[in-house]
Amino acid sequence: MREASFRHLIARGLARALLADADKAGGTTLGALQARAAAALGQRPAWLRELLEPLAVLSAITWQKFDVISLARRLEDSPAFGLAFGAEDEEEAGDSDELQGSLSDDDRDDPEPERPPRIRRLILRPAVMRPRPMGLEACTLPDIATNADLACWLQLPPEKLGWLAPATPAVVEHYRYSLQPKQTGGLRLLETPKVELKRVQRHILHTLLSQVPVHEAAHGFTVGRSVKTHAAAHVGQAVVIRFDVQDFFGSVGAAQVNAIWRTLGYPEGVARSLTALCTHRTAGMVVERLRDDGGLDWIGAKRLGSAHLPQGAPTSPALANLCAFNLDLRLEGLAWVFGASYTRYADDLVFSGPESLRQQFRALHAWVAEIVRDEGFTLHPDKTRCLPRHQRQRVTGVVVNMRPNVPRDDFDRLKACLHQSVLHGPVSQNKDRLADFRSHLLGRIGWIAQFSKTRQARLMRLFEQINWST
Repeated sequence: MREASFRHLIARGLARALLADADKAGGTTLGALQARAAAALGQRPAWLRELLEPLAVLSAITWQKFDVISLARRLEDSPAFGLAFGAEDEEEAGDSDELQGSLSDDDRDDPEPERPPRIRRLILRPAVMRPRPMGLEACTLPDIATNADLACWLQLPPEKLGWLAPATPAVVEHYRYSLQPKQTGGLRLLETPKVELKRVQRHILHTLLSQVPVHEAAHGFTVGRSVKTHAAAHVGQAVVIRFDVQDFFGSVGAAQVNAIWRTLGYPEGVARSLTALCTHRTAGMVVERLRDDGGLDWIGAKRLGSAHLPQGAPTSPALANLCAFNLDLRLEGLAWVFGASYTRYADDLVFSGPESLRQQFRALHAWVAEIVRDEGFTLHPDKTRCLPRHQRQRVTGVVVNMRPNVPRDDFDRLKACLHQSVLHGPVSQNKDRLADFRSHLLGRIGWIAQFSKTRQARLMRLFEQINWST
């Protein structure tokens, strides 16, 4: 284990030297690579040329994608790198020892083997933004090469950034926890960042993440798309099939979030800090409380105990959409194979299409479950629905049989609540003791207004009759 670790350190030292001037003209020619590697090693061993020749023929685009870790792994995988450490198997080494023992001193005229390499000099390059993949070049993103740049961009002192985004799990708790009852039973955990961290996350969301496009099938938390556009994609279809992803935000781990920042071109250190700012490890006592309630299994507890996207952080929905890009890509392709349409709103996956989709439901279900599992998520076992035309087809609470509309039951309940508020005062209807019941009612009316201006007018006439002074 120690030798493997030592070899990795040598590979990383060489990788740093090789990357130092790789972006300059002629910086990846064999001669230039050999010169930098020899300067780092303090010698030019015989195996060096064989190690570097395959790298010298790589394209500039390939070199742009390398970082220290990926290039070091490539060096370690090279047979030539093994020669630097005398990479013979044990049997050959034993035969060699026996042969050496049988020879006299006069017969041993072979040259002394080279010593294992050492990094004598670290050759570093300043951290820079990496080029983004095709399709993201046009994104206007802040240029943040170092953690000092990140602190300046976030308008934080460097020590404050280290406090909010520690390299190791910190004792300081930057989140507040709230357990809310679900309609289907159990508790829902909300992890809300405290004031300073929330300000930082909102800055990251509005200035950086909002500039990155998500997949066209994603309709949640995206400008220009909404529950209404999500539902409208499935209006008038013979069959609507709904799936639900279990623990959507908690399933997105720090490694996936870090990969997003790296894909956007941010250097390794900056990507780690951004990941720490946007992920969270749930306090152990909260995890135990959820387990005692019975709504959290062992896998769910393990996810919450490791760094994940907290439900309640401003950045979590946008990052979850980006991390689910490949999921959306694969499910959209699957829908095309089945002759169906596909959209996603957060954890709500919806397919719709012709009557033949009903006969293919079992096959579609199996494919969706496998793709979702392969992308690191899990389908909720109790929330899959296949809805033919003769039933009420609901998508995220919206009826889509003929046109997008709020169910009549929801309208009637809100109308009754407003009517009772007029007769007996709003306090009589504020059963959950909401601090701003007036805004709550306006929000419910606004929800219905998306789908029916007539219903909105009827509800507003009642709302305006409420005596809020009581």
